[in-house]
Amino acid sequence: MDMQLTGKTAVVTGASKGLGLAIVRALTNEGMRVVGAARTITPELKESGATAVAADLSTAHGPGEVIAQALAELGEIDLLVNNVGGGEPTPDLAGGLAAMGDDLWQHTYDLNLFSAVRATRAALPSLLRRRGSVINISSVSARMPSAGPMPYSTAKAALTAFGKALAEEVGPRGVRVNTISPGGVRTPMWEAPDGYGALLAGLNGMELEQFLAGLPAATGVTTGRFIEPEEIATLVTWLASPHAASVTGADHIIDGGAIKTA
Repeated sequence: MDMQLTGKTAVVTGASKGLGLAIVRALTNEGMRVVGAARTITPELKESGATAVAADLSTAHGPGEVIAQALAELGEIDLLVNNVGGGEPTPDLAGGLAAMGDDLWQHTYDLNLFSAVRATRAALPSLLRRRGSVINISSVSARMPSAGPMPYSTAKAALTAFGKALAEEVGPRGVRVNTISPGGVRTPMWEAPDGYGALLAGLNGMELEQFLAGLPAATGVTTGRFIEPEEIATLVTWLASPHAASVTGADHIIDGGAIKTA
């Protein structure tokens, strides 16, 4: 299917690896001109065909700087994908609320919520002129808070609510806003030896490979496997396209059947 995105422009945050990199590749393959923003510019991002922009999106000024550079490099923005998220897998995450200090909460919210608020606020004038689209990458943890660290889950719940509220505000002015809430995606967050998956494996006294092999079944994933980043990226391209012109304010869950309620 032709997504009719050729020549349009996009900004993707958290674009250096994993899900963000898959989204960048999918959009460039559809003929979009893409700015990929990340704290660290990886060789893979450089080779993707996107314009790579280095920025710390957890800071108050980082998202605005990315949008300003995107406007200068590519012109008006048709699509903003607020993908950056996660956080450092510190032992405090396993220590319960008592171990989670203000700095951890603040950084988690800056990265997972306020980066999207700030980037969207900066891009909104251009998105309104282009009657464009915003796609926020949330998480099933927003609906199942026990599925992730408390600061992360609650920040993603706020991000999902932000998308709903923004869709109501800007929808009548031609901008669509949607959310994608993935379950466990095969990314470095789970697979890297210093990632969150490794932290959980260690806490459970298991090798990382063994822990990951059993995780889908342990978390009730009907398909029995991790989600591939390309599956999420494909939905991003469709939501950004004219084929989804009447889709806004929705939260699209891709979790392999982990959520069992209607």
